[in-house]
Amino acid sequence: MKKARVLFVSQEITPYLDETNLGKIGRRLPQAIQEKGKEIRTFMPKYGNINERRHQLHEVIRLSGMNIVINNADHPLIIKVASIPTARMQVYFIDNDDYFNRKSILKDKATNKYFDDNDERSIFFNRGVIETIKKLGWAPNIIHCHGWFTALLPLYVKKGFIEDPLFAESKIIYTIYDEEFTKSLNKKIIEKAIIEGISKKDLKHIEEASYINLMKLAIDFSDGIAFGCEVTNPEILKYAKKSGKPILEYKGEAEYADAYNEFYDMILEESVILTD
Repeated sequence: MKKARVLFVSQEITPYLDETNLGKIGRRLPQAIQEKGKEIRTFMPKYGNINERRHQLHEVIRLSGMNIVINNADHPLIIKVASIPTARMQVYFIDNDDYFNRKSILKDKATNKYFDDNDERSIFFNRGVIETIKKLGWAPNIIHCHGWFTALLPLYVKKGFIEDPLFAESKIIYTIYDEEFTKSLNKKIIEKAIIEGISKKDLKHIEEASYINLMKLAIDFSDGIAFGCEVTNPEILKYAKKSGKPILEYKGEAEYADAYNEFYDMILEESVILTD
């Protein structure tokens, strides 16, 4: 029997950025799942404040080189990789000079305001992950998304690439964290996010691209929902429960690896039963 394949797509991963709850899970969970016998791949954005020399990032030429068109403009996709030797784990980084060559993550340090192009940066990152997986020829059984920056990925997989053999049977888990922001993303996000297979109707939640609405979009196109924090926005919690989809409640550091591993197996077992 083949090992189950789990693709981790994370907004942040320790030690490449300052330590956060999201970043710690992005670092520790893939290692734990690998140690439990599953095959993994891990992706994050290559923010400009990541020290490439210290962390020994290098470009993967064979994976780089294509352009992703957003808002009628070509943006070169650059793929870099680094290893965490103690974990026997590689991390792939999605990079582009237009979107990630700035010395901060999501906010302008001078003004403390979110970048106006965070919508395009997120679109580029999510589409870049998909294109890289296609080049790797690696079909994930589970795609596990962490952080609002990955909220478009479930839609892209389920609608834009559902007929691609690599993603046709992929199941998506989306973990919700306490990273709520108050201002909505750029108002033109819908027209920028549309690709073949995706309509405006699919993006109806983000006519106003608030944090809550992004979470609703992610929930709609995911197969399972998890909570990465003890306290969740009540509106998001209600929407997740109303969806009827499997939910993994918050688990602390001592138990989340086992809990997620069992959750993956349950989601995969359900998909086998449904297709038999």
